[in-house]
Amino acid sequence: MVRRPILRNLELGAATAIFVYCHAADGPNQEHCFRVTEYFQDYITVFAYLAFGVILALLLLSVASLIRPSRPTPAKAMSYESGIDPVGGGWSQTHIRYYVFALLFLIFDVEAVFIFPWAIRLEQLGWFGLWEMLVFIAILLLGLVYAIRKGVLKWE
Repeated sequence: MVRRPILRNLELGAATAIFVYCHAADGPNQEHCFRVTEYFQDYITVFAYLAFGVILALLLLSVASLIRPSRPTPAKAMSYESGIDPVGGGWSQTHIRYYVFALLFLIFDVEAVFIFPWAIRLEQLGWFGLWEMLVFIAILLLGLVYAIRKGVLKWE
């Protein structure tokens, strides 16, 4: 037997709508139903908008791929950078030092995210907030001293 979803809208009260979802059961006149509360109705609404957005995007991309001109040539398939023909292989090894340098930059950049709110609330935090931030900055400075001693910040 094929199960088909049936959607009923029941009014309970002036502004409350409870949705009941039903599936046909094994018997000819039987069906299994369950209610959806208002809390889950919000999720159903979000899912419906999400599904509509995905379907619309796929539909528009499909239509665009059908009506666009397609004339592939070997010159169009060749990779280039800034209008210059490629020379040599496309793979090159990058030294790990650049990644560590970028990671250190991110660490000290994120540090500012913690210091600005602290500076705004310093009077409310009092001495405890001051000592806590000094410990935080000391830990960061220890990391910076470690990176300098390891030679990570030397740019060669």
